[in-house]
Formats: sequence, structure tokens, C-alpha cells
Amino acid sequence: MSNHAHASEASISASSPPNHSARAPNAADPSRSRGRLVPEPDAWPRSPWQRDRDRIVHATAFRRLEAKTQVFAAIDGDHFRTRLTHTLEVSQIGRTIARVLRVDEDLTEAISLAHDLGHSPFGHAGEEALNACLRDVGGFDHNVQTFRILTRLERRYAAFDGLNLTAETLEGVVKHNGPLEGPVPAAIADWNARQDLRLQLQPSVEAQIAALADDIAYCSHDVDDGLRAGFFQAQDLRCLPLAAAVLDEVEQHDGGLERSRLAGEIQRRLIDRMVRDLLAETTGRLKELAPGSADDVMQLPTACVAFSPAMHRSVAELRAFLRERVWHHYTVNRMTRRAKQILRALFESFFEAPECLPEEWRTRAGAAGSRACAEVVRDYVAGMTDRFALDEHDRLFRIARTRP
Repeated sequence: MSNHAHASEASISASSPPNHSARAPNAADPSRSRGRLVPEPDAWPRSPWQRDRDRIVHATAFRRLEAKTQVFAAIDGDHFRTRLTHTLEVSQIGRTIARVLRVDEDLTEAISLAHDLGHSPFGHAGEEALNACLRDVGGFDHNVQTFRILTRLERRYAAFDGLNLTAETLEGVVKHNGPLEGPVPAAIADWNARQDLRLQLQPSVEAQIAALADDIAYCSHDVDDGLRAGFFQAQDLRCLPLAAAVLDEVEQHDGGLERSRLAGEIQRRLIDRMVRDLLAETTGRLKELAPGSADDVMQLPTACVAFSPAMHRSVAELRAFLRERVWHHYTVNRMTRRAKQILRALFESFFEAPECLPEEWRTRAGAAGSRACAEVVRDYVAGMTDRFALDEHDRLFRIARTRP
């Protein structure tokens, strides 16, 4: 752990809870929000970012996350994470961190809840398949698709397409992985010309928290899911110093646990260690960098929310373990192969015959094989849940058998 982390341990100890009464000077201030592209009256008693959060939760794309793959397809079992449960875990972790750091919890939550809306069915397998299908028209990226959903594809309001979110929420979603460097995707560039999202600057503290809460959530819950699925045993984690320390702690206090309890104890202790490390490191960085405002945070040369160097290495080791033992497990590979075949078949069929699309999509698709058609098919297929994609595939390709 870095000197920052050591210097800050006392401020986050369980015996000395932090003071939440005052907003940190580097926190985003809802009273100074840069507003929405389409002006709207205030929504008292909600702040602008509470309103953003509520709009995201009520979005159709948010509900669809319930039946979209995280690692295990929704058809594999009811107890594995979906995109929705992952998103809720990210939000919970993000709010906890934001509260300790005394920054805006509602903005952190809104960004956390929105960050995965653009994922296609079947997780990264679906994204890879769509990217290949769309290589001649810019490919497919779930982060860009998230932005399209938030700004254009959701159609719930009379006065505008999308959700008309504040600049701060959109900016946090766009910069989920940091400042945008190099060519900016057209959907984001076009919007940025009308509503400045300060793409080249650092994200807000709240957006940085949401990004690392995402890492903490998936690294810990994929350990839980992998153990419950029997992809590896708890003792296999001893090759990882971070997990070995957690195992020692569990065995010391709760030896002989059955698999489900053991998995749960490992997961929660992993989360605790990663969150405490992040808080210590970030507290030290903020003290050293001393940004006096939210705008100062964005002008910094580097992120201020971070793991210590030691924890950063531990998280990278955990990812490598999960990549080998869970994400590329042969049963997941089989699902991945089938998912790619299904999405390729769906895309190619609708692209070649847009008349097979539902009415509301067919009227926007234009001519078969055109760029406009490709973009409409992209949005239609990417929005599907796992179950709906399987059903559409059956409707298009299953040959009904008749009895002799």
C-alpha cells in the first residue's frame, strides 16, 4: 500500500466513522449543475441528479438488464448475476464510497445505474458479434450504445428523445474509462457540439468512484458466481495474495462453512478490502492534490480516485485468475460460441430483409443493406434480452415439424 494509504487509514477505521455533515470542496454541487439540453422546470424536492437517477431507473433499457448476461446467460440459472444485479451492486458500492468521501451520492448513483445500459444480449460475446457485423459502419461499442440510449433511443417523453439528463451525468457515463482521447465516436461528438461534456478533462470524483465501484463489484461477484458454479474451489484462490489473506481470515473465524456461505464470506471480505484500500489511497491523493472545487478535479493531470499500487496489482491478478477460470471456462466458451452465432444470424437476416423487422423499426430502417438499415438493426438487436434474442432466432429459423 502506498504512503497515501498508510497516512489515511485512521480516517476510515470502523472506530472513527467519517463526518458526513459537510460536502467536500471537490464534490459536484447540484445547485451549480450545467443543466439539460432541453431546459425543464426544477423537480423539487428532487435534486437534478436525483431526477436523473429516477429517469434511468424508469427507463425501458434499465428493466431489460434483468434478462441480459453478465457472465452466465440468464438461462443458466436464477442465482447468477445478471446485468441488472451487477448494476445494483455497483450502485451500492459507489454510494458507500461517495458518502465517506463526502461527494454527491445521487450523481454517483445515477452514473452507476446507467453505465451498462448499452450492453447487448449475451454479454461480451454479443458485443463481439455485433462489432464484427458492423465493422463497415464503425463497429459496436457498448459504451457508445449506452450514450445512444440515454440521448436518443429511449422514447418516454413528449418533449424530447432520450432521457434529457444533466451534463454531469452524461459526462460521467461518457468518461467511464477516463477522458476521451483520439477520435470521438460520432454519436458523442454530435451531442458534444450541442452540450459540452468536456471530453478531454478528467471525470468528476463521482464518475471516478462509479468506474472503480464497477471493478470492485464484478471482480468480487464473479468470484462468488465462479465458486457457486463449481468452476474452481476456494483453495484455488490461494495463488492470489489478496484472496489468500481473505481465506485465512474466513477459516480463522468461520471454518468448515458450506460452499454457499463460504462464497458469500469471501465476496464480502474482498469488497471490504478493496473499498478500504480505495478510500485510503483516494483520501491521501485528495489531500496532496488539494482540488478546491469540482472544476479543479477535472483539471488534474491524473485521476484522484484510485487503488493503492499494491491493490492495483492485486486486482489485476484477480482479473487474470477470473479470465482463465471463469470468463474462459469451457462452458462459458460454449455459450459464447452459440451466442455469437445467434446474433450474427439475427443481424444478417434483418439487414438483408428489413421487412422482417417489427413495424416501428421497419419504417426507420430504409433500404436493405444501407447504412441506415445497419444502424437500425444494430439498435434493435442490441436492445434485446437474452430470452428475446433466443425467441426471435426461433421465430426466424426454427422449422416447424408436422406429424405424418
